[in-house]
Amino acid sequence: MKINLPGAGVVHNILALVTVLSISISTAQAGPFDQGNTSGNISLGSGQFFNENYLIIGAGIGHYLLDGFEVGLDIDYWSGGSPSIYEITPKITYVFENSSNINPYLGMFYNRTFIDDLEDSNATGYRAGVYMPTGRRMYWGIGIVHTELQDCTDSAFVDCSDTYSEVSLIFSL
Repeated sequence: MKINLPGAGVVHNILALVTVLSISISTAQAGPFDQGNTSGNISLGSGQFFNENYLIIGAGIGHYLLDGFEVGLDIDYWSGGSPSIYEITPKITYVFENSSNINPYLGMFYNRTFIDDLEDSNATGYRAGVYMPTGRRMYWGIGIVHTELQDCTDSAFVDCSDTYSEVSLIFSL
């Protein structure tokens, strides 16, 4: 089944809305990774698809159901190439809090990629890295991500799996 997504202007509006909602949500004076806390993130990266280079712009929101245990949703838009690409990624992450300023994290995710005029794709993956404070309620995340495309054939894609680095800015709301 092919799902048609709205144009780039609507996706930009959705990303802006997620960001505004993330910033406007307030929580109690909980620590950044404590139960009940809400976090937002923004990401910027690059990618390549069918010899087209893209700028990847993303935003997301998460909520800590337990201390250190976050469930969240990220939305990414791939800009600058053709075809248009959008991704929706539900995720779970566990942050290991400790007394140092470096907090390791592990996570798993499912990714649905919508590609204009092509069949959509699904992937699963995991990530690992560290969060480091950059301000009172902000953290830089640096890590590594591994993804596996589902129902993949090497003839359709160069590779059915990918490992890459990630850098993110996480803010506690």
